This record gives sequence, C-alpha cells and structure tokens, in this order.
Amino acid sequence: SRPSAARLPSFRRRPGIRADAPRGPGPPGTMGLLRSEAMKYGMLVLPVQDARRYIDKIGKETNIQFEDMNAREMRRPYRKHIQRIDEMERILRFMFDEISKIDNCDVQKNRVDEFLAADGTYKLDVVEAQLAQLYQQFLKFKENNVKLMTERNQAVEESEVIAAALKILGTSGGSGGGDLSAPLVGDDALADRRLGYVAGVVPKVDEQRFQRALWRASRGNTFPVFSGIENKVVDPKTGGVVEKSVFVIYFQGMQGSMRDKIIKVCTAFGVNMYPWPSSAEQARQKDTVLRKNLQEKERALKGFQDIMRAEAVDLVAPAAGNLQGNSKIEDWRLFCIKEKSIYNVLNHCEEGMALRVNVWYPESDEGKIQALLKAAREGDQQGQGAFLNPDKGAWKSTPPTYIRTNEYTEAFQEVIDTYGIPRYQEANPALITVVTFPFIFGMMYGDVGHGTLLTLAGVYLVRNAESFRHTQPVLFGARFLVLSLGIFAVFAGFMYNDMFSVCLPIFASRFEDKNHDGHYTPMYDVTNSGGPGPYPFGLDWAWGGASNELLYVNSMKMKLSVLFGVLQMIVGLMFRWSNALYDKNMTDFIFECVPMMVFMLCFFGWMDVMILYKWTHPIDNAPNIINSLICMAMGQKDLNPLWPGSVQLASQLMKYTVLSVPFLLFPKPFILLWQHNKAQAQKTKDGHHMLVDEEQGAHSAGGHGHGDEFEFGEVFIHQIIETIEYVLGTVSHTASYLRIWALSLAHQQLSEVFFQKTLTMGLEMPFPANGIMLYLMFAAWFGVTLGVLLGMDVLECFLHTLRLHWVEFQSKFYKAGGEKFAPYNVKALIATSSAE
Repeated sequence: SRPSAARLPSFRRRPGIRADAPRGPGPPGTMGLLRSEAMKYGMLVLPVQDARRYIDKIGKETNIQFEDMNAREMRRPYRKHIQRIDEMERILRFMFDEISKIDNCDVQKNRVDEFLAADGTYKLDVVEAQLAQLYQQFLKFKENNVKLMTERNQAVEESEVIAAALKILGTSGGSGGGDLSAPLVGDDALADRRLGYVAGVVPKVDEQRFQRALWRASRGNTFPVFSGIENKVVDPKTGGVVEKSVFVIYFQGMQGSMRDKIIKVCTAFGVNMYPWPSSAEQARQKDTVLRKNLQEKERALKGFQDIMRAEAVDLVAPAAGNLQGNSKIEDWRLFCIKEKSIYNVLNHCEEGMALRVNVWYPESDEGKIQALLKAAREGDQQGQGAFLNPDKGAWKSTPPTYIRTNEYTEAFQEVIDTYGIPRYQEANPALITVVTFPFIFGMMYGDVGHGTLLTLAGVYLVRNAESFRHTQPVLFGARFLVLSLGIFAVFAGFMYNDMFSVCLPIFASRFEDKNHDGHYTPMYDVTNSGGPGPYPFGLDWAWGGASNELLYVNSMKMKLSVLFGVLQMIVGLMFRWSNALYDKNMTDFIFECVPMMVFMLCFFGWMDVMILYKWTHPIDNAPNIINSLICMAMGQKDLNPLWPGSVQLASQLMKYTVLSVPFLLFPKPFILLWQHNKAQAQKTKDGHHMLVDEEQGAHSAGGHGHGDEFEFGEVFIHQIIETIEYVLGTVSHTASYLRIWALSLAHQQLSEVFFQKTLTMGLEMPFPANGIMLYLMFAAWFGVTLGVLLGMDVLECFLHTLRLHWVEFQSKFYKAGGEKFAPYNVKALIATSSAE
C-alpha cells in the first residue's frame, strides 16, 4: 500500500497579529500544539485591603502572568511581609534540622492537594506566633540537650579513664603494689623522685599526631599508653558518633617543666583531661561513684529526649482539621512558600487608591477570569472588588508563549523548550516531534527484545507515576516518553525481524533451499508483475545468518535513513511555509520558502524517488544511485537510466535546483530595500513617525533590521550567509541522517556479539556442562544487556535522535527566541517545592 500524504491542519490567521511584531487582540480561540495560545494584555485592579485574597484565588483557579510595574524604581511595598516570612522559613529550617536528629520522627510530605484544600485555616500572624514560641522552646531544648549530653560524655570518658587505670594498676606487681606515690628507686638518695602522670581522652583520628607532638615536646622522655573506648561518644553539637581513646602519659617527676610541656600539648589538641588514680584501691572507689553518676546522667538525658520527642511527634503529626494531609510543620512550610509568593506578586503592583498591575492571560480564559472576579466581588461585603480591564490598544511588549500540553505531550514539549521557546504563535515542532522522535529512536534501537524491556520500564513508570511525582520528578515527567520509545523500538524490531539478534519465523519464509546446498532462491514474484508477494511484514527471517545478510540489511537501512530524513526535512519546510502564510509575509514565502522547497525536492526528493523506484520496479541493469546523482550534478551522461526519459528529467530537475539558489539569494534584499525606501518616502510625506518602525518591518520580513537604521550591505551579507547555510546544510543534514543506519547497525552487531559469546557458547557445550554453564552465561548476557544495550545504547540513541530534531529538522523553520508564559500558579509552586 502506498503511504498517504500527511496533511497539516489549517488555521485562520488572526488579523493584526504578527509573531515578531504583536498587535492588539483578535478573535478568541485556542491553537493547540501547532501554535501557541492567543494571548491578551490587560490591567488587573485590586483593592488594597483585600488584594492578598484575590491573588490567592487567582493563583489557584486561573492562568495569569504578572508584569513587574516597579522594576524601574525597585519599589517593593510589601517587603516587610517578605522579611517576616523569610524569618519564619529560617525557623522552619532550624526545626526541620532538629527533628531530623530524632529517631522515628518522619515528616509527611508531598500531599499538595490536601494542603490546598485546607490552607485557608492558616493565618500568617498565628503561624508566625506559633513558630516564634516553638523556636524559643527548641532553642532551650537544644541548649539543655547539649548540656546534658556533654555531662553524660564527660561521665563516660572519666569512667573509661578509671577502667583503663584498673587494668594498669590492678595488674602491676612489685613492692609498690600498684601505688604510684612510691619512690622510683626505694629509700635511696633519689627517693624524692616520683613517677608523674597525666590522663585524659583524645579523638582517635588525632591519636598519632598527639603522640608525635608529645615525643617532640618531651624529647622522648614520656611514655604514653593508649586504649580505645568501647562505649560510643556522641558529639552534642553535630549528633555524630566520635571515636575516642583513653591516654595516660608517664614521665619522671610529679611537678616541673616536663609536666608543663605535656599540659600545653594537651591544651593545644583540645583533649579532655581527667585525674588519674594513684592506686588500684582509689581507682575502684572512683569507678563505683562514676558508675552511679553515669546512670543518673543517662536517665536524665533519656527523660529529656523523651520530652523533645513528644514535641517533635506533635509537629510531624497531621493538623487536627486535615488528618490525611502533611505533617503540621510541613503544612507551615508550604504555607510560608505560598504566602511569600503572594506578597512577591503584590510587590509587582503599582500603588494608589487601588493596586494596579499589567497582566498576560490566554484569550480563551478571559471569560473564566471575569467570572471568578465577579463571584469574588459578590462575596465582598465592603462593595469593592477586583477588575480586569483588557487593553484595546497596541501591546507594549511581546506576548509570552503559552502552549497547552497534557501528561503525554508535556515531555515532548520540554524537549523542544530545552532548545528554545517558540516565538509567539510560531509553528511549534512538538506537533510532529510527538511522533517522529520515538519513531526515529525506534529506527536506531529496533529490537523486539530490548524494545520490550524498555516498554516494560515505561509501563512500570506509568503505573507507579504517583510514587515518582515528588521523589523523582524527572522520571515522572519522562514516563510517557520512555513508554513511547519502547513501543516504537518494538515496532521497528518487528520490521527488522530482530529479537536479541535472533530472527523470528512469524510467517512462512518466501525463500527456499531447493538443492539443500545453502543457496536460497525467492518464491515470490521478484518482477512485481502480479505473482505471489514477498514476506508479509518486515524482513524475511531467511536473511538471518545468511552470508550476505550484512550487505543487504545495511543497504536497506541506509536507504530508509535517507528516505525518512528527507521526508522530515520537507515537513520542516512545510512548517516554514505555514509560518510565512500565517504572518502574511509574502516576501519570505515567495523568495525563501518556495526556492528552498524547489531545491529540496528537485535534488533530494529525486534521490528518494530513485530509491523507491528501484525497490518497486525490476531493472535488469540497475543504476547506482550515487553515480546517477553525480552525473546529474556534474551534467554528465548517465548510461544506466532508471527508465527511458529519466536522465532528461533529472537534467531538468538539476536546472531547477541551480536556479533556485540565485532566486533565494538576490530578490529578498532588494525587496527589503524597496520597502524601506517606500516607508521613508511615506514618512517624509506625512511628516510624522509611522506606527510601525523600520526595525519591526525589517524583522517581519526576515529579521535583518538593527535599530532604527536599514543597512542594505548588512542585509545582503546576511542573506548570502543564510543561502550558503541552507544549501550546504541541506547536503550535510541529509548525510547526517545516516546516523540512523549507523546506530541501528551498531545495536544489531553488539546484540549479536553478546548473544554469541554468552548464550551460544553455553548451548554448544557438551552435556552436562551446558546445563550448568547456561545459567552462568545467561547471567553474564543479561548483565551486559542491561548495562550496555539498555543503558548506554538507549542514551546514545536518545542523544542522536535529539540532535536530528534540534539541528536537521528544526533548523529548517524554527527560530525560537520566545518568552515562556509563566502564570502565577499556587499548585505548581507548591508541587515544585515539595519535590526539592
């Protein structure tokens, strides 16, 4: 069956509007994916005393973008409210940090709808007072916790010092009986020389440095002993566990310069020093006292932490009136974000008897906005309310671009917006990208098996979308994109008849080995004269494993790449036509769009015709397409015509191709010059400035104006550059589409190598080794498949598909440079903050 020609939907041009030189509003209507929504400009008037309520309602129920009326003067009338909320957010960050240190106190988040349903119960003054009170309470909690934990740590450390002393003094022998107060050499003349000691606790990471410092300070005249602490010591400030060691330093003499040096080293390292018992008996008595003291500290610390946990549990529990919602403290955080955004909007308003602010909004939503404001005014008992006054005159700024999307098209529109935002009502590439992006990806990645795995990943993301909405927003947004890529990869895999490098015998082959010698002959009508047809769908599985499989499949995929590449570029030129017609710019249409299409069709379109003709018509001496194109371009005689008269037709098409280049190059600059001179003469005649200056006129005709001056030389040079870029770019872009074939070849060959070097080797082993090795080889094959073909290769094919759309396709018509419509939307703002 022959493919039907794709038809683009037609849209009526709104009078008085250009994408680059906007005018006043036109008739209402939505444009969908092809063009952005029709926008309207107006002024929103708000009563001062009730402005916050109106902005809150507008942010929840409408789409309005606010302009900053105070940008030039930098006046911010509601800055004090912003400062108050900043302080509240600082307190909340402090409290979140403190709650995170408490076990089993998890904050419930990501319940945006429940919060918005009950956010009216919160008032700024009340929440501010509660936060200030809780802040002071948590500060005292923190101070007391640090104090109690420090005392507990000191008790633990001193207990460990005494335990180390018991080990040393309790086992020491000799006449001293473990008494360090005895002389070193008994009752001789040196009996007044006693053994000095200093004990304490040092962090384990500083142990080696501490030991080296002691050695240098004492010139090696000290004997330090270290032993690790088994009980964990928690840093009261950070909450982290610190590993420490008990040390005792022995030196000669109880007093003197040596002791002073050791004390200075200990002080420099910030170690905690504790008294060292002079005898084993004293150590045992001290140990008994310390154990009782440590138990008391532990009980006091545990009781205080229970009080802190009770307060934290109350904060992480849902509010009383919203039991299915977020934690109370999370609701406060979201409330602060919402209130801050409201006052940021109010800061954009111009003060007076009422607040005034210029706004953009979709033309189709005007009735909804007016109805909302009317309903709000009826509920206002003071008789004042908000009003929206549409601007009937010329717009003062370029309208923002607003393209309505749904959950499926959102990811594809994001791909386009990453390259550049469409200009106001410029043809949007997302209309065709929704289909072409996964289709071209499928051509690169075509494999039934790998495509099925990718499809299952997409199905998993779609089915579990809500669990990824706030935790993994990137995966949530890309779920339908991944699903589409997988589906098209499966479709292309059936077309290539490739599943993990194995061909699928879905239908009976149209080839047979009559002599059983490995030479297959076709059973279908190769002359295409009405006999039996070829394989019903995709590639015949008889090609799998054939000696000339790679040669045939490469030729097929290469031609398919060029066919779809030229087709996509032609669609891009059709979008360029639609832009020129929509803008009523006949200069661009006649002297750019038409010659560009002639150049594309007469050379590259003819190449596609040659490919399709060779596929559908039997030719005894089939010509080489590349040689035929060379003969066509060089004006040489082609000795192998496709059909009688094809050479003459190719020669005629080449003439049109060559003539289209000067037609693209010369007329437009001179037409712009004539338009400029005519405008200047009219301006001089009338004696007043025209409503549309030369900059807008030149821009509407091609974007070559700069300031208020018209430079013909600059315009002509610009047109030369565009002509060269299009002519050479069309050639290079056509060749660039061969990356589809290259990526498909790489994927197929990698899949085949991985299959042959793992599963095939396991199957070829003798029994019973094959049964054991098959499990191991399957694990290896599956791991390589996940890592390479489902990891790197998916990313590689995605990036190359992205490049083909951004460069080869969009360069034919897409100027971008628009400003994205950014309405004040409370739900979107809250959802974004919840995902962070």
